[in-house]
Amino acid sequence: MAMVFSAEQVACMCEVLLQSGRMERLTDFLRTLPPSSSSCLGGLESILKARAAVAFHLGRFSDLYTLLEGFPFSNCSHPLLQQLWLRAHYLEAECQRGRPLGAVGKYRVRRKFPLPRTIWDGEETSYCFKEKSRSVLRDWYYRKPYPSPREKRALAAATGLTATQVSNWFKNRRQRDRAAHGTTGEQEGRGPPLDSNRTPGAAYPKAYPSSDNGLSPPGSPSPLFSCPSQPPPLSHMGGGQL
Repeated sequence: MAMVFSAEQVACMCEVLLQSGRMERLTDFLRTLPPSSSSCLGGLESILKARAAVAFHLGRFSDLYTLLEGFPFSNCSHPLLQQLWLRAHYLEAECQRGRPLGAVGKYRVRRKFPLPRTIWDGEETSYCFKEKSRSVLRDWYYRKPYPSPREKRALAAATGLTATQVSNWFKNRRQRDRAAHGTTGEQEGRGPPLDSNRTPGAAYPKAYPSSDNGLSPPGSPSPLFSCPSQPPPLSHMGGGQL
């Protein structure tokens, strides 16, 4: 059967569906491509990236690793593909252990399964913030969990982080607190839940057993861990954050 679309059109469709997070549509679209198209489409990065995302979405992690290790992706694709690589290994480790990974557990996974050079330019990536930086962000969070863009830039300057890292930290922290306290969407923007038994001036307890790391992909949303039948939605990632 002749292809209806050109290779460029297929690549464009993959990019659109991937960026919009419509993984079911992307999965169905890739399945419609005839087997004979593999030779002419296999070398297009957009299509390989889409296939990697679908492999993650379906929980076919072995296929994902093979795809990521078999093609030298361009730097602009690295952030997304690194997230897929790490999240897949985190999920496999969590299923084996029967509980969510903390900061130390994620660090051990990253050491055991380093990023392949096909999706990494060789520069060291910082996954953990210094305690001083986390302390500044936590103090601000309990006063104002939704900082303005200007305040994020000020916090970035104060902590030595980028504005994007600061923004991701606040987003991930709000998500963890909502999951831990059962906060609904109507309560967003009101700040962290108040504890009537908390001593004034005392530090807030950690709301979720995870690191305050704004770079690590988010873990399981519930403290009561159960091995998922499918990975979390790719729309939870940043940058088109898959």
